[in-house]
Amino acid sequence: MADPTRDNRPGEEDEEEEELDETSYKTIKDAVLFAIDVSTTMLEQPPKSEDKKAERDSPTSAALKCAYQLMQQRIISNPHDMMGILLFGTEKTDLGDGDTTFQNCYLLADLNVPSASDVKRLRDLAEDEEEAAKLLRPADEPASIATVLFCANQIFTTKAPNFSSRRLFLVTDNDYPVKVKQDKDTAITRARDLYDLGCIIDLFPISRPGHGFDRTRFYDDLVYPSSPSDPDAPVAIPTATKIAKSGDGISLLKQLLSSINSKATPRRALFSLPLEFGAGMQIGVKGYILIKRQTHVKNCNVWVGGEKVQIATAVTSHMADDTARVVEKGEVRKAYKFGGDTITFTPEELAQIRQCFGEPVIRIIGFKPMSLLPLWANINKATFIYPSESDFVGSTRVFSALQQKLLQHKKMGLAWFIARRNAAPVIAAIIPGQEKYDDNGDQSMPPGLWIVPLPFADDMRQLPEQLGHLKATDELADSMRLIVEQLQLPKAEYDPAKYPNPDLQWFYKILQAMALEEEVPEKPDDKTVPKYRQINKRVAGNLQEFGELFEAEYQRQSGERGATAKKRAAENDADIKLPKRVKKEPASQAGGTDGMTDEEMGKLAEKGGVSKLNIPVLKGFLKDRGENTSGKKMDLVDRVQQYLESKGL
Repeated sequence: MADPTRDNRPGEEDEEEEELDETSYKTIKDAVLFAIDVSTTMLEQPPKSEDKKAERDSPTSAALKCAYQLMQQRIISNPHDMMGILLFGTEKTDLGDGDTTFQNCYLLADLNVPSASDVKRLRDLAEDEEEAAKLLRPADEPASIATVLFCANQIFTTKAPNFSSRRLFLVTDNDYPVKVKQDKDTAITRARDLYDLGCIIDLFPISRPGHGFDRTRFYDDLVYPSSPSDPDAPVAIPTATKIAKSGDGISLLKQLLSSINSKATPRRALFSLPLEFGAGMQIGVKGYILIKRQTHVKNCNVWVGGEKVQIATAVTSHMADDTARVVEKGEVRKAYKFGGDTITFTPEELAQIRQCFGEPVIRIIGFKPMSLLPLWANINKATFIYPSESDFVGSTRVFSALQQKLLQHKKMGLAWFIARRNAAPVIAAIIPGQEKYDDNGDQSMPPGLWIVPLPFADDMRQLPEQLGHLKATDELADSMRLIVEQLQLPKAEYDPAKYPNPDLQWFYKILQAMALEEEVPEKPDDKTVPKYRQINKRVAGNLQEFGELFEAEYQRQSGERGATAKKRAAENDADIKLPKRVKKEPASQAGGTDGMTDEEMGKLAEKGGVSKLNIPVLKGFLKDRGENTSGKKMDLVDRVQQYLESKGL
């Protein structure tokens, strides 16, 4: 099974929060080092062609453009991540400050948080062929892959020693970069050193025209699969990256961008829990959020009153109203209202209440057909779970068998789900997810299971009564059906990958233009704007016909509803008999100021007649029952209705 590669951060344990909150996730720093091969074949320009879709970039140029676009994105969206670019196989040797320790290696961008100057330099190199030709001169002999890996090891050790995620992106077209077996053994040893350091090597192979990249010759022994190995698993674990082919139009740059973006973000689990089938039967799983709403980068406040601009740190304090004393955190308690009283709890008492349901777990309690799950029974976002071998060996095999069996029999599991400590337990549906591929043959969705939270009885709400609404006729429905059929999206599905958030993209472009001293764009590129010309060409006549039918039907139903409403209002007015104005008598003789009993007022309220009573009658009714009689008429009406509700009338 293939690991999901999405931006998901692990959740923090918070004693004061019950819901999963993405904003409280820890920030995991990521360090990515691009190692790009600069050889004669990698620098070969594609043949010139008048075809607009023909290849324009050499493999090295395409790799540099991919690195530039990735740096351009991450400098804003991930400001704490590091990124570097190492060229190997170059005639020039330089690792900064004249360091020539590793032959035929050139450090184009040191592993660090990208700055605006780094992005500018990489942009000029990717766009200026003359500047690139001065630097990208291949050596007579190919660089030793063992030297490249040892150089990457030194860079990670010195620049990102404490980072939790370190990855080496290796871009090359040479599937056998050694001459003798001894060199291969040395390279394998250097790769093992990187893995022991906690670094992951991702290979991006490029095939030349007439020569396909065969990773079994060398790189299968060098690049390990990033997922836990389980040879007995029913679903095979793919260990190869999709090959990008040079000379196939714009496929090289697109495939490189797609492959690099899919691996650009480290795997960040939301939780790691046991999946329990019964007493003593558990496997390990990790939870991921595959789709998460992206927001603007967090801004910061700066103080400009000093000699230099400094970031201002906000501090919050609680003050007592009576003495203006600063209240410490230990003095603050949580309170809840119950029956008009305020019940207070200490943090220890709240933790004890929340932990009474046990430790975090996903416990399967049964199975049901998928057809019994209604579409509306989903109260929160779904979580994708995937097997983990870290706690229980063999979890991948058991998990894969469960996933395939649920798919085969169209079943779903029901589970008792506690995501983390202090979280509220939920009943969740475990739905199998099938592996999906895109048009290029790349995996768009890994196989796994989805946890969908289901509602309890307390979460159900009554639907409002739909009275007096207009109803569509069969003629209107048939007319609209023609319009919908003419406006189908391609392949009859919505692909979110093709529609970036225009607000976010506009915000990033403004930041990028100001940081790189570029020209500020005039208007955003909004791909969600409807294509009005095509819509008008396809359904202009159908829309006009539907509008005429709708207007005629609206007038007809509105007339019928108006006549019915007038008739019902007249009947209600006849039923409501207002009390006669009588001479004021003592309460002991008349039984109240207006003489109305609770039952009579309740019947009047059922017909909506309370609001038609005058103020003296309302005040008299409230006064005889010891209620407050101050305020306007609407306040008195509300007070009467509240009194009747308290009496069950």
